[in-house]
Amino acid sequence: MKRFSEGRERVTDEERSGRPAKSRTEENIAKVRQIVRENRRLTVRNIAEQVNIDRETVRKILTENLDVRKVCAKMVPKELTEEQKQRRVFSY
Repeated sequence: MKRFSEGRERVTDEERSGRPAKSRTEENIAKVRQIVRENRRLTVRNIAEQVNIDRETVRKILTENLDVRKVCAKMVPKELTEEQKQRRVFSY
C-alpha cells in the first residue's frame, strides 16, 4: 500500500536485473542422465548433491525429462521394450 500511496500504478512486478535462475538446463539433464546410467540405485538427494541443484529439480528431470520412475531402489524406464519384457518373464 505504501508504494501505491507513493505513486505506483501497476500491480505487476517491476523489471529486475539479470535473468531468473533456472536449473533444468540441457547440461544438467545430461549430467543427471549420465549419473543414473552409471548407478541406478542412487537417491534423488545423492544425485542433487553431485549435480549441485535442488532435489525437486532433480525429481522433475528424472520424471519429466528422462521419463523414469522408481521401482524398489532403482530408477528404470517407464516403458519396457518387448525384449525386456520377455527377459523378465524367462528370468523367474
